[in-house]
Amino acid sequence: MDFLHSQETLSTIDWVLRAIIAFFFLLVIAKLLGQRSLSQLRVLDFAITLVIGNIIAHPLSDEKLGLEGSIITTLVLLVLYLSCLLISLKFPSLRRLINHSPITIVKNGEILYKELIKSRISIDVLLEELREKKADDVKKVALATWEPNGKISVFLYPEYEPITPSSLNIKMEPFDSQRIIIEEGKINFNDLKRLNKNEDWVVSKLKDLYQTEVKNVLLATLDNKDNLKVFFYK
Repeated sequence: MDFLHSQETLSTIDWVLRAIIAFFFLLVIAKLLGQRSLSQLRVLDFAITLVIGNIIAHPLSDEKLGLEGSIITTLVLLVLYLSCLLISLKFPSLRRLINHSPITIVKNGEILYKELIKSRISIDVLLEELREKKADDVKKVALATWEPNGKISVFLYPEYEPITPSSLNIKMEPFDSQRIIIEEGKINFNDLKRLNKNEDWVVSKLKDLYQTEVKNVLLATLDNKDNLKVFFYK
C-alpha cells in the first residue's frame, strides 16, 4: 500500500492502482453526496464538489502527494457537508444563509429590472429561459422567479396556459405506468412479479402474438391491464 503515500517516483502499476482507488472512492462519495444534477447544485453543493475534485485530482498527477491524505481530507469534508445539511434542515435561519430565497424577476407581465440585476441574469438569458418554457411573450407571464438552484420558474396567465382535459371537464382514464418485463432479451422478474405474471405467461404471449422467443425481444412493457408492447431488434 506504499503507493497511497508520497513517493519520489511511482511505477506504472502504482499510478494505475492510485487511479482505480480514486475512481471507486469518488463513486462512493458521489453516492453519499446525493443525485443532484449539475444544474441543480446549490452553493454548498457546488463548493464541496469543486473542492473534492481538486483534492483527489492532485495526487493522481503528482507522486510527491499521498493519496491517503486526500482520502482522509475528503471524508472529513463529507462529514462536514452532511452535518451542514442536517443542521440546515433543523434551523431555517441557517438555511437562508447558505441558500438565497427565490427572486421574482417577472411579475404581471413586467420585467423587474432591479431584481434581474440582483439575480445576475441578462435579458437574453431571461428570454431564452422563457422560450424554453413555451412563453413567447413576456406579457403572457404572470410570474417568473429565479430559484436557488439557478433555474427559472415560469407561470403564465391562465388564458395562455395549454388546454388540458381537466379544463374542459373531460374525464380521463387513470394513469397506468408501463413496467419493463423484458430488456435486451432478458426477463425482468421483479416487475413481472409485481404484475402477478410469470415466465410461462410471457413465453406463451410472445409465441401466440408474435411467434418469437424472449431472446429476440429488445424491449417489452406491460401495464396493469395486460397491454403488452413489444420492440424487436432491428
